[in-house]
Amino acid sequence: MSTMLPLLIELGTEELPVKALPGLAQAFFDGVVDGLAKRGVAIERGDAKPLSTPRRLAVLLPGVAVEQPEQHSEVLGPYLNIALDAEGQPTKALQGFAAKAGIDWSALERTSDAKGERFVHRSTTPGARTAALLPEILREAIAAMPIPKPMRWGSHAYGFARPVHWLVLLHGTEIIEAEVLGLKADRMSRGHRFMHDKTVWLSSPEDYISSLQAAFVLVDADVRRARIVEQVNAAAATAGGQARITEDNLQQVVNLVEWPAPVLCSFEREFLAVPQEALIETMEINQKFFPVLDAGGKLTEKFIGIANIESKDVNEVSKGYERVIRPRFSDAKFFFDEDLKQGLESMGDGLKTVTYQAKLGSVADKVGRVVALAGGIAPQVGADPVLAKRAALLAKNDLQSRMVNEFPELQGIAGRHYALTGGESPEVALAIDEAYQPRFGGDDIALSALGKVLAIAERLDTLAGGFAAGLKPTGNKDPFALRRNALGLARTIIESGFDLDLRALVDSALAGLPAAVQPSAERKTDALPQELYDFILDRLRGYYADKGVPATHFNAVAELKPASLYDLDRRIDAIGIFAALPEADALAAANKRIRNILRKAEGDIPGMVDPALLAEPAESELAEAVEAAIDDSNASLHHKDYVSVLNRLARLRPQVDAFFDAVMVNAEDPALRGNRLALLKRLGDRLGSVAAIEHLSS
Repeated sequence: MSTMLPLLIELGTEELPVKALPGLAQAFFDGVVDGLAKRGVAIERGDAKPLSTPRRLAVLLPGVAVEQPEQHSEVLGPYLNIALDAEGQPTKALQGFAAKAGIDWSALERTSDAKGERFVHRSTTPGARTAALLPEILREAIAAMPIPKPMRWGSHAYGFARPVHWLVLLHGTEIIEAEVLGLKADRMSRGHRFMHDKTVWLSSPEDYISSLQAAFVLVDADVRRARIVEQVNAAAATAGGQARITEDNLQQVVNLVEWPAPVLCSFEREFLAVPQEALIETMEINQKFFPVLDAGGKLTEKFIGIANIESKDVNEVSKGYERVIRPRFSDAKFFFDEDLKQGLESMGDGLKTVTYQAKLGSVADKVGRVVALAGGIAPQVGADPVLAKRAALLAKNDLQSRMVNEFPELQGIAGRHYALTGGESPEVALAIDEAYQPRFGGDDIALSALGKVLAIAERLDTLAGGFAAGLKPTGNKDPFALRRNALGLARTIIESGFDLDLRALVDSALAGLPAAVQPSAERKTDALPQELYDFILDRLRGYYADKGVPATHFNAVAELKPASLYDLDRRIDAIGIFAALPEADALAAANKRIRNILRKAEGDIPGMVDPALLAEPAESELAEAVEAAIDDSNASLHHKDYVSVLNRLARLRPQVDAFFDAVMVNAEDPALRGNRLALLKRLGDRLGSVAAIEHLSS
């Protein structure tokens, strides 16, 4: 086996894009590893992973072979009937093949395939030195990186995410001669821009992490992450609170610094009168600070910044962070105070002049439709229709506020604050906020009954209006986010346990739309309600897949198109339990067979089974068992106890198996044939009462 030596590649750059850095680091690492593997160079990966800081991308592998293994090649030549003439002498075809291989034709080997015997040239050459392969591997890895708009610098023709300034390429203790992006490889890295602004000499790859750490650079993003979390939590504890650390904010801070250092800061308590969401957003989104909350989760006047340097005067750094944040907080407080003077209800007047969509009218028109829908849905789920209408009436008003104009992410949140300040009930105020939930993938649905009603009504109108106005999603285009709204609607209904008739809701939403998008008199059988129902149902495929539900289970229930999505959810749960039973496969296959037989049957199938025509013992036994199962499962089916229904039907397997083994369904006697088809139809109808279980059959 070839000697294994550690490999280090470091590409030094100017500050890389924060959000793109993890992807660039992973792509660089994968490109190098794949390039080595593609050339057959042996690798010891160990726990190797991408290393990166804002100023560098690195690949550190504990073992890489110094050379490729021997390279074996096999080139197929002409078949014997073409290669040799009648006297067994080489033809021009064979001579040309041998000349191309660089050997005499008599040294060629022979092989056979389905077409006959042919000549073949087999050769073995020594493997190339890894040092000779690495420059091209490196260039390929860089070229394959996801850089949509490469930067160019100087007079060079090449580009990269940011200008590059140094290249380290060590295999063992030796420098690999290479030139990439105008840089010649050496062993000199760079330390921290401010705390160690000089080169760092690397004797071997094993020294890389420790040598850079000595130069105030933590090249492992996971190490920086752990250090930041520890520092932020410790600083928050000294302030008597707990830090709010979101994954997105943490990830960006990790990719902004090479040597993180915490700085505890504060702001004036008067700013806490502003909705804390606005202050938190300013700190996290605009400045990448970590807010400090009290034990109850309320924002305090403390926050933590992460500096990229250990300052000798932390107070000055703190003052700088506080100075940066103060104007934004002042603006937020001004907007909030001005909005309070206007009041949430009066903000609604401005919605009449804001167009929602040309065919669907103004935002105020949309609000009116949502009010009507909310009023109709509320009593069906045990919510107060008066409060539901009030919440729906006010829910969009904060779109006219100064606060939401400056902080669009506060839609609903700002409205909740203004509603409470304006004397609205807590239930109405909370519903105004929760109407937007789920706000993003994985977000929770609304918690309160009113919030759920508003979330459903809002999305129903958006979906109905979008479909009626011809705004159905196409490809990647979905300007009204109808896919997201459909999933949010379905999730809210299912996870709330609301047994609502989705078809009736869709009809109500479509009926409330402006006349301009209503079906014409000639289109009484308009397909829009069914299209919208199917669209909503289809959004649930991914939802259930994420929960581990097999596609066959979903398809088995979706084929029945239940009017209630909560009912659909219960059926999916039941089919999951049924599928685990030993009888499930056989009954699913039997039901599939039944469907095929009934589909091919000619003429009308009798509505009832005639006991007098049950000629075979197996069909008599099945008929008796089917009627007993139907009687036993009627109550369970009525109460939607689908698990009990399927468990009872599972007991039919012996009689079903015996029937298909002993009875010919398509008997020559029309009366016998019709009676047997009637029996199968009765069995199939009950087997398919919970789900189209034939989908479970492979």
